Amino acid sequence: MDRSWIDDANHISAQYLDGVRAFLDFAFKDRSSESCIYCPCTSCGNRLTKSRRDVLLHCIRYGFDQTYKEEELELLLRECAYTEHTDPGPSGNEPHRDDENEHIHHGSKGYRKMLEDVEKELIPGCKKMSRLSFIARLLHLKVLCHWSNNSIDLLLELLRDALPDDVVLPKNFYEANKLTKDLGFTCKTIHACINNCMLFTGEDVDREVCVVCGEKRFTQGKDRSPVKKLRYFPLIPRLQRWYVSSKTASSMRWHAEGRVDDGKMRHPADSPAWKSFDHRYPTFSEEIRNVRLGLATDGFNPFGNMSVSYSIWPVVLVIYNLPPWLCMKQPSFILSTIIDGPHGPGDRIDVFLQPLIDELKELWYDGVWTYDASTKEDFQMRAALLWTISDFPGYGMLSGWPTRGANACPVCGLKTHSRYLKNGHKYSYCGHRRFLPAGHRMRFDKHAFDGSMSFDGKPSRLTGAELLQQLQDMPTEYRTVDLIEKRIAQGSRKRRRGVDGQQQVWKKKSIFFQLPYWSENEVRHNLDLMHIEKNVCENVLYTLLGTKGKTKDNLNTRKDLQLMQIRSSLHPVSGPRGAIYLPAATYTMSNPEKRIFLSVLKDLRPPHGFSSNLSRRVKVEQQLIWGLKSHDCHVLMQRILPIAARRCLPKNVVLVLIELCNFFNSMCSAHNTVRELERIQERISLTLCHLEKLFPPSFFDVMEHLPIHLAEEAMVAGPVQYRWMYPIERYLGTLKRYVRNRAQPEGSIARGYLMEECVTFCSRYLGDIETKENRAARGEEDGTQHGKGLFGSRFNLDYNTMHQIHCYILGNIDEISPLRRFFHINLTILVCVSDLC
Repeated sequence: MDRSWIDDANHISAQYLDGVRAFLDFAFKDRSSESCIYCPCTSCGNRLTKSRRDVLLHCIRYGFDQTYKEEELELLLRECAYTEHTDPGPSGNEPHRDDENEHIHHGSKGYRKMLEDVEKELIPGCKKMSRLSFIARLLHLKVLCHWSNNSIDLLLELLRDALPDDVVLPKNFYEANKLTKDLGFTCKTIHACINNCMLFTGEDVDREVCVVCGEKRFTQGKDRSPVKKLRYFPLIPRLQRWYVSSKTASSMRWHAEGRVDDGKMRHPADSPAWKSFDHRYPTFSEEIRNVRLGLATDGFNPFGNMSVSYSIWPVVLVIYNLPPWLCMKQPSFILSTIIDGPHGPGDRIDVFLQPLIDELKELWYDGVWTYDASTKEDFQMRAALLWTISDFPGYGMLSGWPTRGANACPVCGLKTHSRYLKNGHKYSYCGHRRFLPAGHRMRFDKHAFDGSMSFDGKPSRLTGAELLQQLQDMPTEYRTVDLIEKRIAQGSRKRRRGVDGQQQVWKKKSIFFQLPYWSENEVRHNLDLMHIEKNVCENVLYTLLGTKGKTKDNLNTRKDLQLMQIRSSLHPVSGPRGAIYLPAATYTMSNPEKRIFLSVLKDLRPPHGFSSNLSRRVKVEQQLIWGLKSHDCHVLMQRILPIAARRCLPKNVVLVLIELCNFFNSMCSAHNTVRELERIQERISLTLCHLEKLFPPSFFDVMEHLPIHLAEEAMVAGPVQYRWMYPIERYLGTLKRYVRNRAQPEGSIARGYLMEECVTFCSRYLGDIETKENRAARGEEDGTQHGKGLFGSRFNLDYNTMHQIHCYILGNIDEISPLRRFFHINLTILVCVSDLC
């Protein structure tokens, strides 16, 4: 089919209209008039299904997608085979190019078999579904509906008995599942020490015992199964696969070609951290197809039963080359590693990251030749890791900085302002006056704070050179960390000393420092706004309600105030018969006020999808709120808490809570400028100081301190939506649903991920498979005659009704009178479209 008409900018020219009509004739050749296809306009982008008439309207209104091609799956497989088996030429700089068919001929059996399955009809004479399409949809149903392997075998047996003998069905699930291996969707299994000391790979592949702790590699018995495994999914072929298809290769260049640079930060590519990396490594940034990655990890219980102690730690990679509507979506995530349970890796997570780090070093130093299907050329793809994403305990595991104790803040470092509360038996992290401008009146206020004036300046972030200087005495080999810790535990109990006699608080030197660019990154590990917001919300709610066991205001808190000799009006008072009375604070609610506060939450009726049913989490009579999820706290802090507290608390407390909620609301904005973030930073400094005047020191754990650094981090790394744990936590829930065999949950997750990855890959070429990547979003039209959307039934209007609506709008609405001439032209186009249909 001639496709030159696609480039025609005039969407009502005869050549363009004839081309669209020829395309529709070809697309609907074997379909009924009521069928729908994926719309190829620039707006829908082959994601939404439309009727013939709607496709024609969209192509005239929005234009035809320039990158759209009717690619057969055969072409896809040829490109895959060429990419998979292309080797560097004799010089090592360019790949040796031969005829494409020759590459296919000498390729793997899997790809040759796939080419046969593309042409093989499932039922003789049926053009709608090939054998490959049937297998892909079958695997998709297995993942979607959580079918067992045995159920697939029984279904295939039933279909073979019911259908004619010439139907080319797979024999069983084992044969159908070969599709994932034939397309290269595999993982490596590496044995590990049961104490997380080492991996049995490389030079240690033949060892029978751990060289660190001496534990055996295999269990006792006939089967000799490994005591622990690491499942690693190779990164290089998964990055190359994004360039195999012209549909996704263009998306990998969006950060350089499709991004609008207007001074606002909407994407990590707008951030100073990204631009600084480009400035330091110009040879890397010259090739816009080089990949920028983020690493996220967290543990989860695969059984959904908290009484069972089991923790699996997946490591997920995020591709930041992609546009915002794809970047943080699950189909774009790359599952890199699955660390077996039942216990988490702790500070020894570096052991399990070694295969990934080796591959990242290869991608940085040498790169890998990759075929770009959109430009039909080879290029040397390189990749770099920008930062990590995790909750605060995970921050300590990945970075090596202890996130508990006197120096828990990784940004303030050794200059963390903390105070140990003797009665509360914990550290308090106040001292936010040092973030105020010099000479601010609050710096001289003794009575309202801790009884002292503040003249210190705010701490500055460590540079790469300063960081390496602090880590110069730490071990560089990840396997020797355990040996050094054992020697310290067995020898002197004195604290370790670092450079210039300062206390050495680092637990280890992170394995990420093996990457040559890591120490120079502006942001190496991100503070997670999601968990910070959740902890702040819970502390505020439980303290306001005085929830027993969770409030930050109790007897020990008042004793600490008495010991610090501040806020004498809140000191505990001894009553008759030895009773101790705690005077009410300004933030203390009475019982009627608590009922009013909780009734607002109980009677709340949010829109569908806005939040969970909060009324189920509230017990008015017991004056209790419980079981809040992260998104519930997000909604409460940004929308509901200021409204619910207005009638229950004094004005000075309500204003501070509104300031705190506005800070989190501003931080979650889709775009910000550096100047706006500077104002947000000034506001949060004042807000935390106001909170210090209201709440006791026990209220300020490290989570109440970390918001002071969120705005500064956003100035450097960009919007928080690309660096928080919300999409990662949802993805962990998806991985949890892959578990079918409770005896081997990690194996179930690995197999389910490979199937989902394979089906998502094939769905870009088989239009009849709906996955998370191509399904319509909530509330969008699904293209059917009676499709259900978010706001009820949807249907297509006939031409006469639509013509009457247009005429009424053009003739009766004054606001569009200046645009009537423009709408008249569009109405003329609509008439032409109707005639074509």
